[in-house]
Amino acid sequence: MTVSGVFYLASFLLLLTTGVSSDPDLSSDDCLSQGFDKANLLCSWCDQLKEFGLERLVDSCRKCCQRDDTVEPSKFARAVLEVCTCKFAAYPQIQAFVKSDRPAKFSNLQIRYGHGLDPAIKLLDKDGSVKQVVAIEKWDTDTVEEFLNTHLVHEDDDESKDYLKTNRI
Repeated sequence: MTVSGVFYLASFLLLLTTGVSSDPDLSSDDCLSQGFDKANLLCSWCDQLKEFGLERLVDSCRKCCQRDDTVEPSKFARAVLEVCTCKFAAYPQIQAFVKSDRPAKFSNLQIRYGHGLDPAIKLLDKDGSVKQVVAIEKWDTDTVEEFLNTHLVHEDDDESKDYLKTNRI
């Protein structure tokens, strides 16, 4: 085999082992390595990348997203927003959210202050087990509120309510 033939074969094997394929969808790990969470990424969000001059990410985003009409967002019983007040200067949008009246809109949201923590939201099930942790360093106040509205069970969504109190049959 010639040197160019060996090089061609090695290149082909490298492409196979790195996971490059003609499959339009990427694995969860591949998406995560590109900064996308396949389980929670809606295709409508990919279109918003253009607004921030990130057109080059749209194709990768589309390979990792789920169609909006087929996905019902996961709902969680509680959430804990963890943050360090010493880092508020680095995260002014998170500070603005925490110090505003917005957290009061969510009775099942707890703000937990910890030394040196980067802002994150922990989503918990009804038993208090952490099911998901989402880093929110680059989020603005509206994004945090929208995320909580989407992923937290609202009082009117709670199936465990007493039907006599709600006057529903």
